[in-house]
Amino acid sequence: MRRLPLRQVLCLAPIVLVTVIAVQHRSVLVEGFGHLRTASWPWLLAAGGATCLTWVAAAVTRQGAVVQPLPKRRLLATQFAAGAANHLLPTGLGSSAVNLRFMAVCGIPLARSSAAVALYLLAESVGRVGLLAALLIAFPHALRVGGLLPAGTLGPLLLIAGALLAVAAGVLVLVRRLRTAVWSFLHSALGEARSVHTRPSRALALWGGSLAFPALQAAGLAAVGRALDLPVAPAHMALAYLAATVAVALVPTPGGLGSVEAALIVALVAAGGPVAVATAVVLAYRIITVWVPLVPGALTLGALVRLKVI
Repeated sequence: MRRLPLRQVLCLAPIVLVTVIAVQHRSVLVEGFGHLRTASWPWLLAAGGATCLTWVAAAVTRQGAVVQPLPKRRLLATQFAAGAANHLLPTGLGSSAVNLRFMAVCGIPLARSSAAVALYLLAESVGRVGLLAALLIAFPHALRVGGLLPAGTLGPLLLIAGALLAVAAGVLVLVRRLRTAVWSFLHSALGEARSVHTRPSRALALWGGSLAFPALQAAGLAAVGRALDLPVAPAHMALAYLAATVAVALVPTPGGLGSVEAALIVALVAAGGPVAVATAVVLAYRIITVWVPLVPGALTLGALVRLKVI
């Protein structure tokens, strides 16, 4: 029997994974598309436009994380494909793997490309948390925070987080090889960060893109909320989105599938939305931002592998 070449297998794998995930979530897809039929189309188009701009923001931020110029069109196509990979693998791993491979093809050494990925993730996290903090200050009563967590769960959650940090620190102290590797990586990452920030255009791209990315995602949710007449102010919907995504950032599920939906529904209800409408908004939003781009994103990923762009 003839064996398929590895590159051909890698080209077909994204489509197979998309099919499997779609079958597993078929009830969500059916219900989500049902809500889209009754929505206001101008607002849905605005949500789609905001989603497309997130790939541009990601490309700008990726370029800002490295000193070396990257080919613009291939960089943008890679971010579109990386979005699909991010929904097929545990959060962050798919996108990071695609971008590491892309930078390797562009001639960037592994140490520098790894540092660039770390810098991107740090900047995006800072941008997301910074926007959340700004909205919390501007609208301190927008979320009924007490309803987000069951009574008595905050203490145990903080205790678990503290224990995990203590275990990680202990392993780092006791395992010499790991400690050496971590310090070497940090040294490379700090050097790359200093190089980037000596160039104003790179620093502006890094931090401007890292703020634009979550802002566009939140704007997309607010547009879907308006399309389905969710009785919550757009700024409060944006706040709910940022709070939910920050809360589930450490949940290791592919693209946050399942965990993000649940967190978004809870956050929108905490912002004052009815449960039924909040659920419809979240399902419609995830259809637009995840499921509609997933097949073309997977096809793009396969094409980029075939063309040896990644």
